[in-house]
Amino acid sequence: MLSAKSLFQEILDNDESFRLFCSIAASGESQGGWENARIAALVPQSERSLAPKITRHGADEDKHGRIFNALLKKRGLEPVDVPPDTDYTMLLERHGIGLAHEKLKADRPLTVRDVITYLAHSRVTEQRAAEQMAMLLKHFADHPDLGRAVRMISADEDNHLAYSHEELLRYAAAGHGRYIQRTLRECAHAEIRVHRDVSLAVMARMGRLLGWSRARSALLAAGIHAVYAYERLAGWRRMVTLRTPERRDALGGPATAAPELA
Repeated sequence: MLSAKSLFQEILDNDESFRLFCSIAASGESQGGWENARIAALVPQSERSLAPKITRHGADEDKHGRIFNALLKKRGLEPVDVPPDTDYTMLLERHGIGLAHEKLKADRPLTVRDVITYLAHSRVTEQRAAEQMAMLLKHFADHPDLGRAVRMISADEDNHLAYSHEELLRYAAAGHGRYIQRTLRECAHAEIRVHRDVSLAVMARMGRLLGWSRARSALLAAGIHAVYAYERLAGWRRMVTLRTPERRDALGGPATAAPELA
């Protein structure tokens, strides 16, 4: 039976597919860490109270990158270069989602709208991350190698999602509601396309590494396209709604240390 659990278990059991999975994950998390660190450094003076939370967000992302690299090290594996068509973070930037790296590499302060753009990007992408980690948590929370990492990263992603909801609601109350909704919609529609393309690229590479039949690869590709069709029709709406989170001030404290996995 083809299920999310059996599929990921197959990837986990093979060194080369596990190596690719962890390398892609570590690269994306590390990139997110750099982006958040730069945003925290460039936050305008009027928004400086937000900087510690952005810094915490970036520290969490860096930690996740270290965790995935530690999982590789534990298996005696080295990271591989991330294929460009599987680089979710960079593909989002190329689609104009979030803040351009040229802006982040400059030393000019960001604007309030830049900060809102960052938060809208986080709201959408952290929705995806939280859902993916919830799936792994459901199936692998007690796994001897992955369990501890999955539990920690899942909790962090839930915090990041709660933080982005809370801060966007604060900006909406301050009169930025129309810009927030427009930015969220643009980001969500771009994200579902990028997620589809990256999923197809990753599954194609996994299929070659694991020797999947054409029929199985075609079935998985059809499933990815079906998810995209649903998200394009209605599923994107879950990424743009804002509600007061149960976890308030989710990034108000220091980042938690990474578990010793290696």
